[in-house]
Amino acid sequence: MQAAVRLRTEQPSLPLLVLSQYVQRTYASELLDSGDGAGVGYLLKDRVGQVEEFHAALQDVAAGGTVVDPEVVRQLIRRRRDPLERLTPREREVLGLVAEGKSNNAIARRLVVSEAAVGKHIGSILAKLDLPPADETHRRVLAVPAYLRA
Repeated sequence: MQAAVRLRTEQPSLPLLVLSQYVQRTYASELLDSGDGAGVGYLLKDRVGQVEEFHAALQDVAAGGTVVDPEVVRQLIRRRRDPLERLTPREREVLGLVAEGKSNNAIARRLVVSEAAVGKHIGSILAKLDLPPADETHRRVLAVPAYLRA
């Protein structure tokens, strides 16, 4: 997603359609605001079910149109009351253990799940809290204040 935003920054008229697993609101906003907002799209991978629909989206973007997944729109306009409201109970539990300073291994042992499962939960938590990867910050640390405020 960072690459897509960078490409549009460097070449604002470049038609670009992003497929993403999660809605990353910060990047989605930057991408959709890039250039003049034309020739850009943001779709969620799991919602692209029909080849014909995907092909039509590609054609729309290539022709200068804008294509945005309805879920992306919903999340971009939705107010952020409680950032944890989007987390599942298990994700809240994992985030609570992260806030206690527990490692993935310790969380896995405590919840009797694999470390891979903990990693997936943390990835989902970070996406839902709109904490995209960045070189200058540690997303796991940034997630803790959201937990502590709730």
